[in-house]
Amino acid sequence: MRSLVVTVRLDDETQQRFERERARWFPAGRTQVGAHVTLFHAVPGELRDDVETDLHDVTGPPFDVAVTGVRSLGRGAAYVLHSDELTRRHATLQRAWWPHLTRQDRQPFRAHVTVQNKVDPATARRTVAELQAAFAPFPVAALGWSLWRYDGGPWTHLIDVPFR
Repeated sequence: MRSLVVTVRLDDETQQRFERERARWFPAGRTQVGAHVTLFHAVPGELRDDVETDLHDVTGPPFDVAVTGVRSLGRGAAYVLHSDELTRRHATLQRAWWPHLTRQDRQPFRAHVTVQNKVDPATARRTVAELQAAFAPFPVAALGWSLWRYDGGPWTHLIDVPFR
């Protein structure tokens, strides 16, 4: 059974902004999915019912997330996001799924939106420098969770769970 991916849904205006950034900076033909904030990369698909239940349980009202900077990914660039509330909700889900998580998903949470990946390091450094030069912090709204199935490249959207 294919693994599950959990992301946080952002407000439409910000989502479109990040989509434009990915379209500009990602190598042509290399994007498999749209812009996203991944909380978990590979939750076992066998846990789908439990995951859906937990996502419905770990909600609360929508909240703001701060976009605080730009960072290098070595072979790409990402916007850095910060929210104590997002970190808290992530930790709750991480504890619930801990025995089933991969090493990557057991790491401390570092929220970000990748806008460039799979380029040579020199290209990535130039992109980071350009993004940093134009950067000003801005808020985004976190509106809910999205659950996806990883299909060996592209993802299939399964459900959205709105914050309430």
